[in-house]
Parts: sequence; C-alpha cells; structure tokens
Amino acid sequence: MSADPAPGSHADEAARTAAVIPASLAARMGAAHLRHRINVQVEHAAQVFGQGTTYFHLENLDWMLRAFRMGLRLTGLYRRGRRNARAVRLTENRVRLRRWPESLRGYRVMQISDTHLDLDPELLPILQGIAGGVACDLCVLTGDFRARTWGPIEAAVALNTELIRSVRCPVYGVLGNHDFIEMAPPLEAAGARLLLNEHVRVASDGPAFYLAGVDDAHFYLAENFHRAAEGIPDDAASIVLSHTPATYLKAAACGFDLMLSGHTHGGQVCLPGGWPILRNARCPRALMAGAWRFGSLVGYTSRGTGSSGVPARFFCPPEITVHVIEPAD
Repeated sequence: MSADPAPGSHADEAARTAAVIPASLAARMGAAHLRHRINVQVEHAAQVFGQGTTYFHLENLDWMLRAFRMGLRLTGLYRRGRRNARAVRLTENRVRLRRWPESLRGYRVMQISDTHLDLDPELLPILQGIAGGVACDLCVLTGDFRARTWGPIEAAVALNTELIRSVRCPVYGVLGNHDFIEMAPPLEAAGARLLLNEHVRVASDGPAFYLAGVDDAHFYLAENFHRAAEGIPDDAASIVLSHTPATYLKAAACGFDLMLSGHTHGGQVCLPGGWPILRNARCPRALMAGAWRFGSLVGYTSRGTGSSGVPARFFCPPEITVHVIEPAD
C-alpha cells in the first residue's frame, strides 16, 4: 500500500531530487548518504508496512486517520482535542552537564520539535508569539517540519520559514522521518543550519561546546553518530540532536553529554496522567517524554510543538522547551 511513483519513474524522480541539492550541501552530506536518503525517499516515502525501525506506519494510512478524526467529531471530542493541540506550553528544563564550561553557566537552548505546521497552519502565530518572545542563546529544531511523509513540501517549508525567521537567536536543526532532503536548502536559506551527521563548534567569547546532529534514524535509517562526533575533543562538552530518542545507546557510546529529541509527541493521545496509548519509538518508556538519563548521557524528549495525523491532543500538551544548562557540581 503506497502512494509512491510507479517504478519506472523512480530514476527520474531521484535525478530531479538530486538536481535541487546545492553542491555545498551534497559535499557536507557525502555522496553515499545523499544517495541513500534520496533512494529511501523515492522508493518508500508513502509505505505503510515495512521500512525503518517499526513495521507499521500509521501516519501513512489516510483512511485510519480520517476514521479517527470522524470518531472524535461523533463523540464531541474533536474541538476539545484541537484546543488542547493549540495550547502550547513554554516549559523549562534545567540540565547539569559534567563537562559544561563554567563561563556558560545558565546557557539557554530553546527546543522546537515536530511542528507539522501544514496540518494546522493556524498554529504558526501561536508559535511565533512564544518563540519570538523568549530570550535564548540558541534554538534547535528536532525534526518533522511537515504533516505527511510524502507529497508536496511547499506549504510546510513556507510556514516553517516564517517560524524560523521569528526566532531571535542562531537556529540549528535536524530532519525527521516526515522530511524530504530537498526541504533542507530552503530551511537553511531561512536561517536554520541543518546538521546532517555533522557538528559545529559553538563559541561565546571563550570556552566552546560542540553541537552535533544526526539524520533521521526512524524511517530513513540515515543516522551516523560516529561521523557526527568525529573531531569533537574528548574533554569538550557536546550536545547531539536526534529526531528520535531510540538512538540513545549510540549517543551514549559516542560520548555525548546531552541528547535532545522529539518524534514521540509524548504519545499525543494519552490516558489520564500522560500514559501514551501508542508508542512509535523503540526505547524504554521513560525516554518517551521529558527529561531522562542513561548512564552519563542526559536526555530530553519533547512532547512536540505540533500534532501528527490529526490536530488533536489529550492529556499530553504540546510544548516549546527552554533548556537551561549549568556545569555539574
């Protein structure tokens, strides 16, 4: 069950996709990574069964999403769920890292995740009002900029461009399992540097830290933590962005101090107490939402800023998170 192009058109579509990727971005990614990304995108983007780390991809089953939306309407819950989905909270998470420079005590990183803005464009001014009014040193976007995993990207790119331009600090990000590679050039043109299995040195007139990002590990299986970590000094503080928290073992093995993720939406539709009905990441339940720790790796999984499939939430409010980072005692 798929909305992919006919097999005979795959090569042509892959060539068209490759043609819109600037040479500078292609060089950063590497030829093998770019070919892999495009191949999965062209061959499997709308696949329902198989591909990726989970066998069943609910977000690609349109009839089931329509049935769920209709069920909410019939039970009178749709309006409440939609109000909940637009009640975005600004949350603060205090983080202590053992290698964090004393001179950067109180460093503020704003995390926006899973915007899916083309699903509910009216969410944009709400997010702009929050993100544009927060004083932060850095903003990170942890993937899933659009609603579908296949089809046109223009609406999502335009809406996220407006959001990025409203942020008042440097912006970095990664792609998620909903995102095509050709979304990267316009998002970077809007001011968000995407980290595709790479890292940057973030300095502030003195000691620096390193910010890394890996490509999507959930559907595209395109993450490369070793490549992203290569060249980061052993004694330097490091943060890695990974769309899904299911990569926590790899992040820990590569020695990162902090991993920021999204993807799970915290369940989006939960039982009272925030207990998720469905889980879409292969990781311990404790890593599905909020702050967590695995050995020396500190982590945070955003409940998401937007919604997936249906613009409705229950017992799982959306969030923009500000991480306040301090050195550990």
